[in-house]
Amino acid sequence: VQLQASGGGLVQTGGSLGLSCAASGILFEFYTMSWYRQAPAKGRELVASILPDGSTTYADSVKGRFAGSRNNARNTADLQMNSLKLEDTAIHYCNAVLKAYPYWGQGTLVTVSS
Repeated sequence: VQLQASGGGLVQTGGSLGLSCAASGILFEFYTMSWYRQAPAKGRELVASILPDGSTTYADSVKGRFAGSRNNARNTADLQMNSLKLEDTAIHYCNAVLKAYPYWGQGTLVTVSS
């Protein structure tokens, strides 16, 4: 199983960035795909989840700014991040879970500067 996250980088406050997670080795269409993040000196938090049917849930801190999507034909899950804030700076991780058994990607760094 491999989850390859990409798209992180440096962006100014108010800017946008898109993350993508490419999955292999799993029956992608059955998995809930999620994005987590971990800021310096903080615990890992759930940012967004994209269910197999494409429905989404978000942390309160990103509602209205972030949008998750998936492409079951390409085995990819994306996170579009808009109106970025300084507090969005973190390593972002892709997660795939089916029946409570999770797989994790390697993380991609998002840095928001003023």
